[in-house]
Amino acid sequence: MRTLHADTGYLLYRLGLRSGQLFNTFLQESGLRLRHYALLRFLATTPGALQRELSASLGYDPSAIVGLVDDLEKLGFAERRPSPDDRRSRIVVLTEGGRAFLRDTDEAGQRVTNELVQPLDATEREQLHALLHRVAESGLG
Repeated sequence: MRTLHADTGYLLYRLGLRSGQLFNTFLQESGLRLRHYALLRFLATTPGALQRELSASLGYDPSAIVGLVDDLEKLGFAERRPSPDDRRSRIVVLTEGGRAFLRDTDEAGQRVTNELVQPLDATEREQLHALLHRVAESGLG
């Protein structure tokens, strides 16, 4: 295992898997998965987005976005509305129910993050976040 742990990419992969497992376990009782949560978090930062924009921004297949938005609509967390720029298109917006869900999950999400970075002190956590943010900005587009 030493050679695998010497590979930064592998470590990031394993931590990503663990993070996903923890988040999915936490979200399980709501019927949502991490992909739903990521979509809700993205919608919380934008006044509305076309599904193709959501696909590009989150890196999800366009067909997956349709199903995720359908799920969130059924729960009342998101809705499709006519685009103000093009009446033929529809944008996806976060509803008040979606905002409430995110507020309710903030503390649990922080617990998941804290579990992952538990070995680090506060300064190291800030450094890790800053470094990951920098890598994500250049590597994820």
